Amino acid sequence: MWKYRFKVPEKKKVRMIVYTDCKNEADDQFALAHHLLTPKFIVKGIIGAHFNIKPQQWGEGNTAKASYDEIKKVLSIMGLEGQYPVFCGAERPLADEHTYQESEAARFIVEEAMRDDPSPLYIACQGSITDLASAILMKPEICRRMTAVWVGGGMYPEGGWEFNMGNDIAAVNVLFSSEMPVWQIPLNVCKQTSVSLAELQHRVAPCGEIGNYLFEQMIAYNDAHGDEVEWPGGEMWGLGDQGTIGVFFVEHDKTDDYTYIEAPRIGEDMKYVFGQNNREIRVYHTINARLIMEDFYAKLAINFGGK
Repeated sequence: MWKYRFKVPEKKKVRMIVYTDCKNEADDQFALAHHLLTPKFIVKGIIGAHFNIKPQQWGEGNTAKASYDEIKKVLSIMGLEGQYPVFCGAERPLADEHTYQESEAARFIVEEAMRDDPSPLYIACQGSITDLASAILMKPEICRRMTAVWVGGGMYPEGGWEFNMGNDIAAVNVLFSSEMPVWQIPLNVCKQTSVSLAELQHRVAPCGEIGNYLFEQMIAYNDAHGDEVEWPGGEMWGLGDQGTIGVFFVEHDKTDDYTYIEAPRIGEDMKYVFGQNNREIRVYHTINARLIMEDFYAKLAINFGGK
């Protein structure tokens, strides 16, 4: 459906579930559009995640629906309405590490993971991971059938406060203690994809209705939170969720971007507790911000008429 003069061979494609707290702030929409514009990904479904730790104007218990509605809006603006299934996630975090939350999103994850399909399955987690943890608790067999790519967690080796993790610490412990392969992009790494607002005005805003929407909704958020001292920065933004696309743009034998470590446990203070005898997970310490952002700008320009 896109205007590329190249094709991705079928054997190079992967199934992708995009899992996003799309109305939490203003960068998830960029990553959602990037996923949809990337022909390497066979997007099987999109999940709206809760951000209940900071519900803003939607109020406690209403944030997954806000993410769901925003996903639908982005799809409509991109001319993709009705072309991808969209699911609403659980509205609250897990009560504990043993009890799942019933949601259409968790059921969809289980269904897709258990599907007989030779293409590898990944889930791009750009927020809380309540529904993924619930799916694991529902059917642990999915852990051998998919890989989780998660933007979240503090800087290694200590860890500490981080928004996505803080939305459901129990869910992170369920994932980390499971058998599912994990590619973690911690806070200090996802922030490597920082951009200026002038850059976005020049490279994104001219790219049709979607480019203008992505830029304007970010400016609106930036203006609304102008009195907050530490964040947002005022003239820049960290497009951290783009990392869930960028980790797939690395040469197969380039292994210096990440390290395998034994998955830690997450304490209540969100610090890492090692020595849990968990399996190893992949932890990134760098991502190629230039490649990621230039790919995004090019795809917007090719498909939506940017200059």
